[in-house]
Amino acid sequence: PICDIEVPERLSSSYEQLKRYHLVERCVRVPAREGSEEEIQLVHSSEHLEVAKSTQTMNKEELKKVSENYDAFFFHPNTYRCARLAVGATLQLVDAVMSGKVRNGMALVRPPGHHSQRNAANGFCLFNNVAIAAEYAKLKYGLQRILIVDWDVHHGQGTQYIFEEDPSVLYFSWHRYEHQEFWPSLKESDYDAVGLGKGKGFNINLPWNKVGMGNSDYLAAFFHVLLPMAFEFDPELVIVSSGYDSGIGDPEGQMNATPEVFAHLTHFLMQLANGKLCVILEGGYHLKSLAESICMTVKTLLGDPVPQVSGEMAPCLSAVESIQNVRAAHKPYWKWLTYEGNFPFFKQLSNPFMEHESKITNSNETVKVEKFLELHMKNTLFPVPPIKTATTDSTGLAHFLPVPVHLVKEMDKTEIKALVSGFYADLVKEDETFLSLGSMLAILDKILKKEVCNGIAASPTSAVSAAVALRHCVRFGLQRVLCVFVGDMQIIPNTEDGFTFLLKNVLLLLKDAEGNDFFSAVLGFILPVAYSYQPNLTVIAVGPNRNLEISGISLLFALLQGLAESRIFAVIKDTELNLMQSVAKALVGVSLPPFGVYVPPTQEKVNEIKRLRDQFQEEWKMLQCSGKLPGFM
Repeated sequence: PICDIEVPERLSSSYEQLKRYHLVERCVRVPAREGSEEEIQLVHSSEHLEVAKSTQTMNKEELKKVSENYDAFFFHPNTYRCARLAVGATLQLVDAVMSGKVRNGMALVRPPGHHSQRNAANGFCLFNNVAIAAEYAKLKYGLQRILIVDWDVHHGQGTQYIFEEDPSVLYFSWHRYEHQEFWPSLKESDYDAVGLGKGKGFNINLPWNKVGMGNSDYLAAFFHVLLPMAFEFDPELVIVSSGYDSGIGDPEGQMNATPEVFAHLTHFLMQLANGKLCVILEGGYHLKSLAESICMTVKTLLGDPVPQVSGEMAPCLSAVESIQNVRAAHKPYWKWLTYEGNFPFFKQLSNPFMEHESKITNSNETVKVEKFLELHMKNTLFPVPPIKTATTDSTGLAHFLPVPVHLVKEMDKTEIKALVSGFYADLVKEDETFLSLGSMLAILDKILKKEVCNGIAASPTSAVSAAVALRHCVRFGLQRVLCVFVGDMQIIPNTEDGFTFLLKNVLLLLKDAEGNDFFSAVLGFILPVAYSYQPNLTVIAVGPNRNLEISGISLLFALLQGLAESRIFAVIKDTELNLMQSVAKALVGVSLPPFGVYVPPTQEKVNEIKRLRDQFQEEWKMLQCSGKLPGFM
């Protein structure tokens, strides 16, 4: 009976949903094959392989007997062949990505793999598909840094054991733990298992000690643990052990994360390793939740705009404790944590009244969850604008852009004159600003009407143009606009609307941010605040005298596409041609090159960001996963 949930419909129903969303036809089909014995033995012992092979001809009693040697594993005469196909399909995807045939992809495979160990099947897993893929990629393509992200709700202890002494593989797993009460109930699944020998610091366990974790908890884990480590590690390939039992409705996980959060997690991982991302199915046992989550992942891999994430953006106290503990345990091993101060370790400090309640209590809730998801997905999904990126050709800009962008017609001068005299006269004082508005407002209107997803405008005075854009958005009826200024600009905050959140303090962070100060500012402050705010549009204005490299600014644009249904309006100083070319690539969805060798942020910059976090975390709750926590520290 324990195996009733690991059924063939997990694949068939998910594939049917992919077809209903017309996603299959947009993908390159990669044929599956069986993994060879040599490939399996990159990770597993010959003894384990021989036992698995021998089960093909066993009768029911013999299969039962051999299955009893393992924890939560059950052989069938076809298990060995299915497991070899799962391995082979995973390796086919790795080859397709590493050869450049595709940028990224997903392998829908059964059985899963992340619990299986060198010499043992475990927890529905016979061969460790993801671990074999990592060893295969190292051997065939000479890779030296591979990131494995395991968002399944169970700890992938098999993957941990295989790589715990290996600094070439960074393994991150979050998992339901409940202080060692939840399967596999291992001490080494806790936050203090950081790896062994040369692998110390390269094993990251984030234990969830409560059920009911939701979207904000998962995002907080990415902002405050995984993403800073991943950017410092600078992987050449990212592989996801993609278990969706961490999603809503799953009888195993009992978590509350809704399908669109997996779009956001996928979007962040696409910014690493020049976009080389292989997503490999692990668990997921509520068929509707599984299918919708897979579809959200694939839509994002295909470059579709990311839907807004639902729910209150405030991680629960138990999640904050776990995140803080992981950061404390890993402080000796990571440069980005060097100046973060001394973290206390937390032991059972949670206030039960502040915790999430688990909405999903048992598998009898399946129908209720299906109805909820039916409505939720209707509200979440939105028509994708027919055009990705727009600009105008008033300055011949489009001719210099390295990627195809849509050209929109400039606004008529008479129309601009009327707009300026009616609404923007206090802002527009110079002729050159006035002349650039026809281009800027034409692009902005297309974004506001959802005819294009994002756009770039060149301006001689980007701060003034941004101020006009903000007021224009408010007049259009937008309720929340996020504005980020980069460079040395006088901010003109006079929008008088109460709806526009100007990240004034970020100006200080990004004005003279250099190199990897950028990661502290963006991951430690800007992204948590932006996700707490949930804007309808993001405006990014880039002015003169900036120390931040073009690669950093482009990455900022890419990361912020997770917000506002990926609607971004870029206002860039008209002399910054190289920057506009790079930003255009980021907005169109071209994979960004690796950021380069990680240099830790200065102590002064870390202290400045900590001060800002302390100042704003009461209002913007996603900041509360780092630094001092109000009320209990």
